[in-house]
Amino acid sequence: MPVTKFDVMEKYRYLNGFNSYLESEAVPGALPIGHNSPQKPPLGLYAEKLSGTAFTAPRHENKQTWLYRILPACSHPPFTSSLPQSSSTETTAGSSSKQQLHYIPNQLRWDPFDEPSEGEIDFVSGLKLIAGAGDPTLKQGLGIYIFSANSSMSSREAFYSADGDLLIVAQDGCLDIRTEFGWLLVRPMEICVIPRGVRYQVHLVENKPVRGYALELYQGHFTLPELGPIGSNGLANPRDFQCPVACFDEPQPPSSQDGEATEWKITAKFNNGLFVTEQKHSPFDVVGWHGNYFPYKYDLGRFNTIGSISFDHPDPSIFTVLTAPSDHIGTAVADFVIFPPRWLVGEDTFRPPWYHRNTMSEFMGLIQGSYDAKKGGKGGFVAGGASLHNVMSGHGPDAESYEGARNADLKPVKVGGEGNSCAFMFESSFMVGVTDWGLKTCAKVQREYSSHSWGGVKVHWTGETKERNGYLLEE
Repeated sequence: MPVTKFDVMEKYRYLNGFNSYLESEAVPGALPIGHNSPQKPPLGLYAEKLSGTAFTAPRHENKQTWLYRILPACSHPPFTSSLPQSSSTETTAGSSSKQQLHYIPNQLRWDPFDEPSEGEIDFVSGLKLIAGAGDPTLKQGLGIYIFSANSSMSSREAFYSADGDLLIVAQDGCLDIRTEFGWLLVRPMEICVIPRGVRYQVHLVENKPVRGYALELYQGHFTLPELGPIGSNGLANPRDFQCPVACFDEPQPPSSQDGEATEWKITAKFNNGLFVTEQKHSPFDVVGWHGNYFPYKYDLGRFNTIGSISFDHPDPSIFTVLTAPSDHIGTAVADFVIFPPRWLVGEDTFRPPWYHRNTMSEFMGLIQGSYDAKKGGKGGFVAGGASLHNVMSGHGPDAESYEGARNADLKPVKVGGEGNSCAFMFESSFMVGVTDWGLKTCAKVQREYSSHSWGGVKVHWTGETKERNGYLLEE
């Protein structure tokens, strides 16, 4: 680090900056000068505004982009429901009206989730809800997903979600994502965010299967956390976020005998259901755009980790890459936190995460390597698996990890350095429910997680009974 050494080389150009106002045009002169909606936009294009916030949102929160495209996005027949209920409840986020979420206090952990072994499964059909809270119709809450795919989406297919912004964490295999704004290559140790309403398609690189995690944010948008006394630089720096350069499809001549153009399939996720329509023009016909509402990606290897150089283990908030604040200052609808390779040097300090109970829910995944508070191997916390510690559910290092850290020789040590380990956490102020798929259908729940992790925790008590009874009055 500071830049991840990827197995797959980058092949696209990008614009850089987080929450910046950017512009891009695939053809010189595609963007009008000085105003947004001229009577006749350049090159015969249509001006279309994509708004990620209310028009009247404060200027520092306002999200919008002007797209200049060959045909407007509204040019299509009505959508119809695309999947029977039995399928859509596994594929889509499923509000309380569509499927039951199980709210339980038990600590949960999953073995690595399967990659598809039969049939052709693309990104949309391989997107499975594992946990969530809230309601997208009220723009409140979030959904947490596992995805796996062994097939690219059709070259004439696009997907978008009206429910929220989707944060994608690549874990195994690379995603080649085409969006209305241009292309993004997302590899393990990279994340990307596709904003609400943006149309895109996901391709595989060299037809290799992909697997990963995703969080859909129904409420607000991700931003960078405040740095406070850290100062002006550190953690995720704005210049390291990359967004696509404009790239478009030109209109295609009719290809069928009756003179009709080839159909494009558009799938919409709307209130946790899937709907489909077909249109005769490409959704990827944006010749130029300008604004601050766009897809972006980030290399986790560029995260500037902050830690203690004296004593004690700081709160995990120092590892926050992105946050989606709630209305209450300091409390998040969702935080995206990573635990990358880092030096630990604290004196007289228990260095792994301490035991705790949290008012926030913590969903963890492992991108690669191992996690210093949980042993790996069969039945452990393994790359491609996950864990969930819900509101006020106690958790911390397993017994073996605790004893090792308690008795360790406290020399400077680089955690995760050899295998470039990286774990992450989706943290939320919401109590998170688990789906039937997450508890039963996927068959990956470690039933003995709690007993295996903490059943062997030792008693190290050395106090005397009379010391414990100090609350009694002396006679």
